[in-house]
Amino acid sequence: MILHVNKRGVRVLGIAESFLKTEPSSRLAGVVMRKDLRVDGFGFARISVGGDDATEGILKIFRELDRSDINALLLNGSVISWFNIVDLDFVFEETGLPVISLTYEESEGLEGYIREYFPCPQKKIDLYRKLGPREPLWLKTGFDVYARFLGVTAEETKGLLNSFTLEGRVPEPLRVARLLARCISKE
Repeated sequence: MILHVNKRGVRVLGIAESFLKTEPSSRLAGVVMRKDLRVDGFGFARISVGGDDATEGILKIFRELDRSDINALLLNGSVISWFNIVDLDFVFEETGLPVISLTYEESEGLEGYIREYFPCPQKKIDLYRKLGPREPLWLKTGFDVYARFLGVTAEETKGLLNSFTLEGRVPEPLRVARLLARCISKE
């Protein structure tokens, strides 16, 4: 699938979370945003902190939006809500859309932390290893991000991110989704 990042009508679904380790669940917020930065829809889900349901939470938002005009999914991380690991391959297979997951700092990995915090860590470790490496990308804003992407090339990913990033390193759909998630998590 070729992602035509230069088209005006490109829409992404950006999904971010907000959580506290002291709470049993966290909130996911999804924002559909057009390339002209108009917000075009919202979706929400609840997932467990430290659980194994992040993938289903993301798919719940996508399915409940029931939109055929979304061109890509943009995720604010693959390991969210305190080690709730997203199965990016499954999200890609289920949606049929390019999936881009971003983080913003270099890391030596999380496997040691998973072993430390979970008494039966193997399932989480296997899913974490399945994510594969992140690729650093430099944005037009002068900042770098670390991306995992499926169904799209590094060049297309960078083009899409540059289209949706006004300043800094966080694309607008993820910035707005994170703000929404924080707001609804206070309820």
